[in-house]
Amino acid sequence: MTDSAAAPSAQARRPIALVTGPTSGLGASFARVLAERGHDLILVARNEERLRTLAKELADIYGATSEVIVADLATELGRDATAARLAQGVDVLVNNAGFLTDGEFWDTDLELLRDQLAVNVTAVLELTHAALPAMRAAGRGTVVNVASVSGLFTGPASTYSASKSWVVKFSEGLAHKLAADGIHMVALCPGFMDTEFHPRGGQDVSGVPKALWLDTDDVARTGLDDAANGRFVSIPGRRYKLFTTLDRIKPRRLVWRA
Repeated sequence: MTDSAAAPSAQARRPIALVTGPTSGLGASFARVLAERGHDLILVARNEERLRTLAKELADIYGATSEVIVADLATELGRDATAARLAQGVDVLVNNAGFLTDGEFWDTDLELLRDQLAVNVTAVLELTHAALPAMRAAGRGTVVNVASVSGLFTGPASTYSASKSWVVKFSEGLAHKLAADGIHMVALCPGFMDTEFHPRGGQDVSGVPKALWLDTDDVARTGLDDAANGRFVSIPGRRYKLFTTLDRIKPRRLVWRA
């Protein structure tokens, strides 16, 4: 469902950013940071009540106008509705929506795995494909694809990590070519953040050291700033930068050692 009545007017045009999964956590931080930086928003998620609450907050605090699209990106219908809006043109696309499944692959419900692939991979592919023609015609644009630091590590990855590894490779490969068109694309690879994400995925993170937790506002700013500065992969936090560097130089025989 699209609330076209809330769409930005043509007068005194502000840049427009579409953010998927903005109703909590990192997505909400992206929406707030973009509104703070002068953008109007297109907010895409399943929960209409949360979307409208966020839209009111962005209007009250930042004076930003928000268009609401109620869509489930695990479905073709939801992806098509969002892609149709992107085809009209946006200045920034943040592919943030995603979810985690925990446990062994062979014990996980196949439909759940298919939904995870649809949101984490297919939606990123289709929405980026929909946004790029207008961006290339305009000679400018920014795409932030939210991956994960887990997508950078080698080892017995879960389906979640494998999906985020795809996002990294997809974004990094495209970014090199799009730079010539004036378009900035970055794969954002955050670590642990204090959000609803891990509990929803059934992941116990109680033992994660405090030093490894990142602030979602800081992560959103880092992703946008790294994109603007021409980085293709963004890793927020010095510790995570160190971990991924060490993983790249670690002998492969150690990766699979129990």
